[in-house]
Amino acid sequence: MARTAKATALADTDQLRPLAPIRRFDVFAEYKRRKAERRGDDPDEAAGYGIWVAKVVAGRRFGRSRVASGHAPDERHARRSVDADDGERGPRELDGKPQTGETFEREIVDRMGRAFYERVFAPAIGAAFDAGDRYEDIRDRIRQPWKP
Repeated sequence: MARTAKATALADTDQLRPLAPIRRFDVFAEYKRRKAERRGDDPDEAAGYGIWVAKVVAGRRFGRSRVASGHAPDERHARRSVDADDGERGPRELDGKPQTGETFEREIVDRMGRAFYERVFAPAIGAAFDAGDRYEDIRDRIRQPWKP
């Protein structure tokens, strides 16, 4: 009996596993990337923002707030500086290193594997985001079935 294309795609998705454990950091960066795209950032800028704000928040949480380029080292100030139309464009920096879409690709997508990211992770985070779920409500629940 032949399987439909949809059934095959679902079966393939169920079998995909990440190359590395999925962290809260990964979920947060993707969630913030989507939020930046929704407010109108281009995809590269949104990805750079997602990885940057995830690092800022993680650094603050673990006591190492080292933010360069004049951006404040916490999410509340980060949000205010991004939401304000101060005319500043280009990648945000941490320790003098630009946080770009390329950084997001290397540190999030490549770490978990492109196939897993594109076919499982990003669609799941996107569905939760589009449904209006808060990051705090999904950060642990959504990661549970994703084991390397």
